[in-house]
Amino acid sequence: MFKKLTVAVAAASAMGFSALAVSETVPSPLGDFDVSMTATLASDYIWRGQSQTAGEAAIQGSLDVAHESGLYAGIWASNVDDAAFPGNTSGADIEVDYYVGYGYGFTDDISADLQLAKYTYPQASEWNGYEIIPSITAYGFTLGYKYGVETGVHPSYTWAGYEYELPYETTLFASYGYTDSKGGSEDYNDWAVGVGKSLFGLDVTLTYTDTDISSADCEATYGKDDYCDSNLTVAVSKSF
Repeated sequence: MFKKLTVAVAAASAMGFSALAVSETVPSPLGDFDVSMTATLASDYIWRGQSQTAGEAAIQGSLDVAHESGLYAGIWASNVDDAAFPGNTSGADIEVDYYVGYGYGFTDDISADLQLAKYTYPQASEWNGYEIIPSITAYGFTLGYKYGVETGVHPSYTWAGYEYELPYETTLFASYGYTDSKGGSEDYNDWAVGVGKSLFGLDVTLTYTDTDISSADCEATYGKDDYCDSNLTVAVSKSF
């Protein structure tokens, strides 16, 4: 597995802890490629502190291909619940994301990544969108920025994260993010802290998430006041 690609491709997946747990190196005349697939079962799909499945379980999967040069591409999918999208009555029940990017490792501890991601909802195209995502990681700390490419409105998300390797194949991680909707909806902060561990060939994560969205604002946006509440999510992933 290419050391300089680890952070780059892991950042592309919502379950970054397990995104590159296993990979297959494929030689070719154009250089070596790393190919990995991951399947995840989670008690909820949390996006920036908010449930995308209305508090229900999520089944997710990804396919990542990374070239030794640092270029990579992938696809990620999850079930969603249209109730988690304000004003959406289309019955959307799936999200499919596509991404391409370039990651480079300056040293074993410092790397940078630039990614273009497209988010699609086959039954609710009004929610489709693009983001340009630069990030830099150094000694376990990551600072990143997501710039929404939309006509007239360019929402953004800024986040900082930290991962620390504990003994016994255990990882401690935390993040803090700020959503700037640029007038599209309410701006807010979210945060998360969790732990991940490899057990019997599976990657298990336990994550606590929360936001500073008030119950009143949450109900005004989603029709319910619990979509933005604190959440304790369990996820189990298997990489192939």
